[in-house]
Amino acid sequence: MTRTAAEISSLLVVSSDSVVLRSISSIGASNSWEFETAFNAWDAMERVQGGATPDLLLLDLPKEDSDGLHILRWLRRLRPTLPIILIGHPGDPRKQEESLRMGAREYLVRPVEDRQLELVIQRSLSVADEAAETDISSDDVEAVGNDNYFVVCSSVMRRVRAQAALLAEGSVPVLILGESGCGKETTARLIHKLSIRSGFGFAKVNCGALPEDLLERELFGFERVSAGSPTRIKPGKLELCARGTLLLEEITEMPLALQLNLLQVLKSKRFVRPGTSTFVDADVRIMASSGVRVQRAVSDKRLREDLYHHLSAYTIHVPPLRDRKEELPFLSRHFMHRLAKHYGLIPREFSPAINEAWQTHSWPGNLQELEHSIKRYLMVGDKELTFDMNASDPKHADSRRGFANSQSVSQPPAQPSDAPAGAAESKSLRSLVQSVKSEAERNAIAVALQKTGWNRKAAARLLNVSYRTVLYKIEQYQMHASDSPSFSRANGRRSGGAGIHDERKEPTSLGDQPMHNRRREQL
Repeated sequence: MTRTAAEISSLLVVSSDSVVLRSISSIGASNSWEFETAFNAWDAMERVQGGATPDLLLLDLPKEDSDGLHILRWLRRLRPTLPIILIGHPGDPRKQEESLRMGAREYLVRPVEDRQLELVIQRSLSVADEAAETDISSDDVEAVGNDNYFVVCSSVMRRVRAQAALLAEGSVPVLILGESGCGKETTARLIHKLSIRSGFGFAKVNCGALPEDLLERELFGFERVSAGSPTRIKPGKLELCARGTLLLEEITEMPLALQLNLLQVLKSKRFVRPGTSTFVDADVRIMASSGVRVQRAVSDKRLREDLYHHLSAYTIHVPPLRDRKEELPFLSRHFMHRLAKHYGLIPREFSPAINEAWQTHSWPGNLQELEHSIKRYLMVGDKELTFDMNASDPKHADSRRGFANSQSVSQPPAQPSDAPAGAAESKSLRSLVQSVKSEAERNAIAVALQKTGWNRKAAARLLNVSYRTVLYKIEQYQMHASDSPSFSRANGRRSGGAGIHDERKEPTSLGDQPMHNRRREQL
């Protein structure tokens, strides 16, 4: 809920400086803020642990303070959404960088003017209000960072949540298994957030997305020596995530030579940086995930058996979306509000037909498929919705029939009987992705053109693209001003009438422009 004018913000101020306290008292009176004072950072942590719920925490770090950042780390764990503002002394950029990395909202350097402090507090409270306006308000939903939320609206996900909380107490490796798009990364982020390492970095590397040499540099870094130039050292993720967590996605795709290096890291907590003989300590928790049957990968010699045993001592299985369909209503609302805000559109209400159809679908693409479906529904609604859910997969025929009965669906043409099944699936997937992209792009342009009364230059500025790009897309999608009912009515024209702009003055393609105009566009 958005805070109204009658509501009062509560601030917890940790400071022994009378100047800071007087400033807070002065600006708080004019902003309807109430504040209470804590003697030190430990006192603030005890109050939060005891149930205090301030809207913002202002932490004034004494000079040569050694406890403030440690308390900040624990406060972020206790109240991840609590805005925290730090006031520090000049001449210590390391502390400023460290505090922002650990989750502080702002870091102010003394001396701080009253107006500057007031603006920073107002901005932090405003951001907190915007976060509260989302549908993430249930105790069963937990923000885990990077716009990810862990949802436990089903019994199976409550078991996963309990496993994550148990594994968060140690720093052992964890293997997370599940189908593509079911939430393996979110589970890893949850374990990281609940662990003692939550104040440090979380990073992920997809082992199947990079060739072997680049993957080695991404993980272990490199050192380059050039004649006449200083030695260049680039740390890898194992160094950058010191005391944090590193998630290795698609571990079965990691080359065998690098699997051996990773095994040495798990055993000795150190490695040799490529190109040197330098040993580097690796105090990092390693998690791995896979969407395939890892035991088959071991038998096929794609995953080292000894590495598998090191990783699989603690394993979490994330269930697919079809096994937790009771979460669909909540997840649908969440994706709708987030995507509507991203595209600057008004969220749509879900019709009974679409809710029924999604309940009968088997969701082979899991949360990723649901998010793409919500995106299409946001753009085109019920009437024009085309929903090709793995049309070439006979395993999902029943769910497709249920969807077709409740919704007008355009199915792709049937594949020839002699066409390979893999080719049909690949073609279906590519066409689905391209269709989603094209529909979203065309509708975004149409909305911008309608808002600007088909002023193409204004639409380009609204979309933050070049005017030339808008002209090209209008021609590509064969868009006309007469296609917009509101535009046609506003100008007293029927649906097939011409647009209001003179096409001689504003050509629809670059080729229609005079030569001097084309040269200006190219420049």
